[in-house]
Amino acid sequence: MGNTSSMLTQYDIEEVQQHCNNAFSQQEIVSLYERFCQLDQNGGGFVSGEEFLSVPEFAVNPLSQRLLTMLDGLNFKEFVAFLSAFSPRATVQQKIEFIFKVYDSDGNGKVTFNDMLDVLHDLTGQFISEHQREQVLTKVLEEAGYTKESLLVMSDFVKILGSSGLKMEVEVPVD
Repeated sequence: MGNTSSMLTQYDIEEVQQHCNNAFSQQEIVSLYERFCQLDQNGGGFVSGEEFLSVPEFAVNPLSQRLLTMLDGLNFKEFVAFLSAFSPRATVQQKIEFIFKVYDSDGNGKVTFNDMLDVLHDLTGQFISEHQREQVLTKVLEEAGYTKESLLVMSDFVKILGSSGLKMEVEVPVD
């Protein structure tokens, strides 16, 4: 599975499927493998951030630079695990864990007001002022029972987003 020129065996498919908590069918995993091989332009078995930026939809995503830190150097199994948060079969917990990692850019397990402000800035760009972003974020945190000084951990994200009907889905085309 390390060499992208090889084909996936049934064992490989089942191993990847188990690794991503059955978020994708075996047919979807084969389709994802074909896409991974297209992205892995040098055939080294890993996809670089630069190779991810070759996907137009990814390149224009306002969070692409933040996501690149999570994506750079993934092998196929890690690639599928990353994408599993976007599967309709992923649990709300899996989706929240992914969102938390996007906000927790330094990987310390805590999200600060500034971390959230940075993501909000990435998402809104110049459409709203820094002051407006701070006001909106402060209001959202207060409504959830937190302050600007709060350090949010994973359980806080689960509390805030757990009952939100969170939708993060991407369809995997299957030939």
